[in-house]
Amino acid sequence: MSDLQKAAKRAVGQRVASMIAPGMVVGLGTGSTAALAIEALGERVKKEGLRILGVPTSFASERLAREVGIELTTLDQHPDLDIAFDGADEVDPNLTVIKGRGAAQTREKIVAAQAKQFIVLVDESKMVDVLGTKMPLPIEIVPMAATPIMNKLRQMGAEPELRMGLKKDGPVVSDQGLWILDAMFDKITNPEHVNTVLLHTPGVVDHGLFIGMATEVLVGKNDGTVERIVRATH
Repeated sequence: MSDLQKAAKRAVGQRVASMIAPGMVVGLGTGSTAALAIEALGERVKKEGLRILGVPTSFASERLAREVGIELTTLDQHPDLDIAFDGADEVDPNLTVIKGRGAAQTREKIVAAQAKQFIVLVDESKMVDVLGTKMPLPIEIVPMAATPIMNKLRQMGAEPELRMGLKKDGPVVSDQGLWILDAMFDKITNPEHVNTVLLHTPGVVDHGLFIGMATEVLVGKNDGTVERIVRATH
């Protein structure tokens, strides 16, 4: 990650942290950009005495939130969230998002769905004209269904690959104890169709397409400014 990219991510993290009000219940995303936002929120807790409750989307975000002093809760205790924030791998002009490089997309989607506002945090390299042109689509699967699901993805025009661990032998295992397939499409021109097919494929738990969920996107620029893009409402 370049210094400019990290500065852009830090800028959007600080911006979303400034939007959190006392008493809010907040969904805490996963990944490098969300981590910077959690750290910025922790600074407010420490310096201002900000009292909030956080719902983490992964063991990693849970651990970081505890380290920076954010009090945590669960969806069992607080099923309705005021706001959730998270990073993204790609964002298209309709604010449809691909997420899941951190293998946490299933929990991230559950948390985002419970939030009144879902704010996506990216640097400008993540903005694309068409989804799937730069990054694969992560799909969380039941291990025994790996081969049938990979065959289905090939029929859809994608090239699937089982995500393997970098510092361990074998596949990456999600927080649910499941596997992740990364499906590389030439492009995803009809996210709704891909969503429908995948969710009707036995063994697919969920995938990284977030359709109609982002209420706004904060885009960090290389000059340190932040662009705010709000989803149009009809």
